[in-house]
Amino acid sequence: MDFRHEWKHEINYSDLLTLRQRLRCVAGQDCHAKEGRYEIRSLYFDTPTDRVLQEKLDGLNVREKFRIRYYDKDTSLIRLEKKVKRGGLCGKESIPLSRRQAQAIVEGEYGWGTGEAEPLLHELCRKMTTQQLRPKTIVDYTREPFVYGPGNVRITLDYNIRTGFLGTDFLNPDCVTIPVRDAPVILEVKWDAFLPGIIRDAVQLKGRRSGAFSKYAACRIYG
Repeated sequence: MDFRHEWKHEINYSDLLTLRQRLRCVAGQDCHAKEGRYEIRSLYFDTPTDRVLQEKLDGLNVREKFRIRYYDKDTSLIRLEKKVKRGGLCGKESIPLSRRQAQAIVEGEYGWGTGEAEPLLHELCRKMTTQQLRPKTIVDYTREPFVYGPGNVRITLDYNIRTGFLGTDFLNPDCVTIPVRDAPVILEVKWDAFLPGIIRDAVQLKGRRSGAFSKYAACRIYG
């Protein structure tokens, strides 16, 4: 797993408009984004004691989380992801899942996965057995992504964060979610060895500091 640097900032809608204009001038738009944005639906996993949530709230320097997600209500392309945090660095593993595999996991049928050759799927299903990881809640949001070649930089603006409460009807694109109250816009900047000055300058906003906002934690306020 390769690790990258990551900044997160909580910003407001006025900041979003400012950054959108700046980034359009200096960075490229992600080729997968239709009209500059796409919708993300994620289903996060946690233990019966909410260990993943508590580790985030406690600010542990080393932690991991599993999620499955798809984009723009297209359930033909589903991905299983494991995200690992080590201090200020983050790493991610990702593999495709079939709709059948995803539905089985959502329904709690995971025994078959421990025999899978794919290591990440095997790991999730093993931890569903040994740690009782289970689907916990749906998180929806809109993302505007930008890319910049030098430094392999990716900048994203995430907003319209919505929660499915404790609902896990992940493969139903029309399942009900509600807006997270007072949720900010989230600016994320990720890069490899160095962050080019042109990008560093473009994302600077007066009075905004790097933070550790979690969409999953924000959505768990409701249960």
